[in-house]
Formats: sequence, C-alpha cells, structure tokens
Amino acid sequence: KPRLSYGYYLGLNSYDFNIDYKSNLKDIQVIKSTGFNVGLVGNIRINDFFDLRLEPGLYYSKRDLIYPEFSQFNNQDDRFREVKSTYIHLPLLIKISAERINNFRPFILAGISTDFNLSSNHKNTDDNFSNVFRTQKQNINYELGLGFDFYLFYFKFSPSLRGIFSLQNEIIPDNTEGSPWTGHISKMFSRGFAINFTFEWGLRSKNFS
Repeated sequence: KPRLSYGYYLGLNSYDFNIDYKSNLKDIQVIKSTGFNVGLVGNIRINDFFDLRLEPGLYYSKRDLIYPEFSQFNNQDDRFREVKSTYIHLPLLIKISAERINNFRPFILAGISTDFNLSSNHKNTDDNFSNVFRTQKQNINYELGLGFDFYLFYFKFSPSLRGIFSLQNEIIPDNTEGSPWTGHISKMFSRGFAINFTFEWGLRSKNFS
C-alpha cells in the first residue's frame, strides 16, 4: 500500500465525431479507425478505496469523413476528408476501488482531461477548398472508465476501458461562407473509447504484497 506509485500504459483507441447540423440534411458519415495510446502514470493513494491519478500520454487516431453529394462538389474526391489527430492527452482522474479479493480488485474512474492536438491545422490559412480540414488545437473532456487490478509478484497489471467525451466545439469554419464542408455544421465534438493496459509499481515493490 504505497503512498505513491508510478508506471506506464499502452493501449488502443477508436475516435468518432458527434456532429450537430444547422439544417436537415443527410448526415456526414464518420469512418473510425483504430489508433494507439502510450503514456505514463502517477498515482497518489488517498485511502484504501480512493486514488488520485495523473496519466499524461500520446493518443494517435484517424477518422474519415464521407459527405453527401452536394452540388458544390466538382468530383468524388471532394466528398472525402481524412482527419488525423495526434493528441497530447492530460487526464486527472479519481480512481474508486472495491474491496480486494485475493489478487484481484475492480475499480471505476472519473475525471477531466485536456487534449492538445498536434495535427489540428488550426494555424493553417488554407481550408477545405485546398483539401485542409481544420480543428481547434485544445479540447476539454470528461472521462469515465472501469477496469481491474491484478496484483502480481513484481508489479500491478490493470486493464481498463475508457470513454472520452469532448465538451468543446472543435471545428474551424472554412474561410468561405456556405462552404459545403463546414457551412452545414453547427458543432462537432470528439468522442472516443480507449483500452489501456497499465503496468504499475510502488516506490518499494514489496509494499504491493
């Protein structure tokens, strides 16, 4: 039961967009891909059931947008946009654990996070008319998750499932009013799911026994 513990995680993610529209048009189709996560863990034990965790990491994801056939499109390639995101992900989480049963313990997670998107194109003066899809650089999210701790001899192994839900509108409108790519969109929010595999140690590994 160390006061402080540390570790790292590896994982996979899948991000989507939740889109609000200005008018009743056919929805934009979002094709999700599987990305990867990697990061560090810092944990402060508050008591036997509550922990405060900081899990900075790098999340890479890709989403493809397929637009309806608008009359402004000159060819079929105009209907497709690839949105790549490389997030510096900074979550602050509360971990609530159940009673330990032998070497097994379930837990839930809740907290907030901020993302800095290194692939946002937010400073680019070009827009979708030059095949550049732009999003905001920073997002604020809330996170929910659940998982299990497995207490092994030298470390603690914790698989977990996370939901990440943006609270900020991310889309940057095109420079031309009425753009077929952004003119019909009121708001666009990221939502993602991640599976993390965490390996964690106390400052003295014997404290995990």
